[in-house]
Amino acid sequence: MKRAMMTRRRFLQAVSASVLPSARAVEAQHAERIYRIGLIGIDAAERPGHVAFRQGLRALGYEEGKNLVIEFREAHGEYDRLPALAAELVALKVDVLVLNSTPGARAAKQATTTIPVVVAIVGDAVAAGIVPSLARPGGNITGTQFHFPDALAKRIELLREAMPSLARLAVLFNPANQAFGPGLKAMEATARALTIGLELVPIKGPQDLDTALTVLSQRRSDGLIVVDDSMLRSHGRAIAEVAVKRRLPSIGDQEYVNNGGLLGYGVNRPEVWRRAAVFVDKILKGANPANLPFEQADRIELLINLKTAKALGVKIPPSLLLRADQVIE
Repeated sequence: MKRAMMTRRRFLQAVSASVLPSARAVEAQHAERIYRIGLIGIDAAERPGHVAFRQGLRALGYEEGKNLVIEFREAHGEYDRLPALAAELVALKVDVLVLNSTPGARAAKQATTTIPVVVAIVGDAVAAGIVPSLARPGGNITGTQFHFPDALAKRIELLREAMPSLARLAVLFNPANQAFGPGLKAMEATARALTIGLELVPIKGPQDLDTALTVLSQRRSDGLIVVDDSMLRSHGRAIAEVAVKRRLPSIGDQEYVNNGGLLGYGVNRPEVWRRAAVFVDKILKGANPANLPFEQADRIELLINLKTAKALGVKIPPSLLLRADQVIE
């Protein structure tokens, strides 16, 4: 009996001795795993969002140089470069590909059907053909979207509320951004309902900025809408300065109003970029993007720049001020 117990004890010790090193090796291997993320930026205007994304990753335990490598590529405002940049990062076999915008999401969709893709923010992912369903993306792409056409249409209403005499609007947009098509239809419907005329001012790239701003200065419009676009966002200050000089009440996104525009209406971009880090974390921990529903950025913020209102001689109605999420004084 005693000998049998000793034999059993030695057997268990031998098993433990063989199993523990293996378990420790697996644990060490997991601890030393270095994740590789491919990050594509369209223009310098997105960099605050990228900072927020990195902050979000750090909060979740990912540290560059320790357990994380971020392969960053930038298109410098040229949408036609996105497919090549996406293909380059796919060739590096990154663990997750992260980007934003409709052109960016389409470039990723074209580049890979296997590597998980997180889209930080896109306008209407279903209408743009990125995924068949928000609740069940079903492929390798997930992320956050907002209903871009509704946001653009709402900007017309807000500008009319700030300036009741508004009769004609200039619309500054980038024709290379495929998201503008559905947005234009929504704007046209709202403009017709409010008997406001729309005049489109296209700008295809940074090289066209001076010409577009000159055209804008010559047009007889009562106000200006700047359509969401990374390239336009990077030149927001110059656009806002021309609008003030021409005494044009204008509206864009949050960054635009911070650059001197009168009104801003749109999603909080740093916030959605931080949310993209959460998607990445879930995927790195084993989640399948096909089963991660697209989130809806329901919170659309209204910002008002009272300094610009004073410079333009525009008196913002109290009803609009009360609804503002932020007022710049």
